[in-house]
Amino acid sequence: MPGVFVLLWSTGFIGAKFGLPYAEPFTFLSLRFIVVIVLLAMAAAIGRAKWPQNPRLVGHLAVSGLLVHAIYLGGVFGAIRLGVPSGLAALVAGLQPVLTASVSGPLLGERIGARQWLGLALGLAGVAMVLSTRLAGISFDGFGWDGMALAVAALFGITGGTLYQKRFCTGMDLRTGTLIQYIAALAVMAPAAMALETMEIRWTMPFVLALGWLVLVLSLGAISLLMTLIRLGEAARVASFFYLVPPVTAILAYILFDEALTPLALTGMAMTAAGVALVVRNKT
Repeated sequence: MPGVFVLLWSTGFIGAKFGLPYAEPFTFLSLRFIVVIVLLAMAAAIGRAKWPQNPRLVGHLAVSGLLVHAIYLGGVFGAIRLGVPSGLAALVAGLQPVLTASVSGPLLGERIGARQWLGLALGLAGVAMVLSTRLAGISFDGFGWDGMALAVAALFGITGGTLYQKRFCTGMDLRTGTLIQYIAALAVMAPAAMALETMEIRWTMPFVLALGWLVLVLSLGAISLLMTLIRLGEAARVASFFYLVPPVTAILAYILFDEALTPLALTGMAMTAAGVALVVRNKT
């Protein structure tokens, strides 16, 4: 399950690269959320899925949805739109496993041992090495603090969403719970699109294919796996899998776009895999 999740999640960056030239980021995300909501509503109705009976759980699901879907995705897409290089945005988001581990103890009572901290450090170093070629030669004149603020907001969004999901939402039905999360995210993303963007969409075949992929593979498939992993495992261990996303994305970009894979990046991939292995290995 973790391997499938990493592979599917990594394709999200590829899908965004195909689709974003034809729609502004918040508009793209709003449309994506609308399609997901319709599909989840149909699945819930056909399967007679159980809806949460506790209003507090509904509120918790809404908060989790805002953190994971609206703040994280909106922050990443918005930062890139404001000129933050995707490699730098990915490096900021790559701090998530360390940040999660730092606060999962006090918030969730999870114990992070020395071996796991070593694994987190190795993983972060490996991610930096993988992204080094994309960070080389970056001009920091092309964006401002507003773009970096969005990238940092995305980091806190996915970190807070992982912890909040683990603490308050593990008992949800995947169909109805995820539906509530996306409705909450759309309630924020759609007004942002209307206020900040033209909401124009160029309906090309690449855009339609990218939208379909992001809806079916990411918003339904990968998110369902993420929620299941959070329910079954410790938050810090689940977060460590995000270290594997940049290496897998780099491999996909090499295959699809002929982007360079340097020896340094390959070494970073090996370090990242070793770091994750140290984090997720059963305690002895």
